[in-house]
Amino acid sequence: MTASPRTGDAFGEVLRAALAEHRGTAPAPSIGARTPIPVLEIVERDDGFVRGGPAAWYLAGPDEWWPCEQKALERMEGRVLDVGAGAGRVTLALQERGADVTALDPSPGAVEVARELGVRTQVRATTAQHAGSGERYDTLVLFGNNLGLLGPRDHAPGFLAELAALARPGARIVAQGTDPHHTDDPLHLAYQERNRERGELPGLLRQRVRHRDVAGEYMRYLMCSAEELAELAHGTGWDLVDVDEQDPPLLVATLAFRG
Repeated sequence: MTASPRTGDAFGEVLRAALAEHRGTAPAPSIGARTPIPVLEIVERDDGFVRGGPAAWYLAGPDEWWPCEQKALERMEGRVLDVGAGAGRVTLALQERGADVTALDPSPGAVEVARELGVRTQVRATTAQHAGSGERYDTLVLFGNNLGLLGPRDHAPGFLAELAALARPGARIVAQGTDPHHTDDPLHLAYQERNRERGELPGLLRQRVRHRDVAGEYMRYLMCSAEELAELAHGTGWDLVDVDEQDPPLLVATLAFRG
């Protein structure tokens, strides 16, 4: 018998499992292992490539972040919206600094875990849904590779327009992403070449999160260079004003709003 995974909030289930691991309440392994197995976030790309990474990263404090992320905290000023907040690591760090910060995430599991960890102000919604709320912010944070929410070329202007609708005059986006050109892996290079043949940016991914028997919806997610980001932002009201590339392939980009 063959079966497909259930469709659901796989990312939220990963975060729930990571929180249980963090608190020491995770269930004992049932097959083969004598010690607890670390909770992994499994990401499945549409070409069959699968990768995994420790889910505990979503709960990590600033002392465990990349240096470029630590430095970027200083740029998160005024009223802050943490877009795609996940378990709330950025929100919690800013709360510790006394910032007025709101965590935004559409995942029910993410919202639940963030609340459990102490996030005070939350909105369960997408940026498109929250853009009509009338709320405005001075800094819009896209960490956890959430620069990828730009998606493909034809989606990026709309996403940046949603962020503009949430921005006060002079607002900034502080976004962390990954430059896909820092690779020599044949699987990644072949995937990038397929994208080029389709007229897409090389680093555009179609992928989903998996956890046990649950799979999230496939989403289009962008890894891009600073040059590609500048091209996508051109004419949208957002100007790329700074890129920190000290920790390649990661980058932290700052965009300023002209509106």
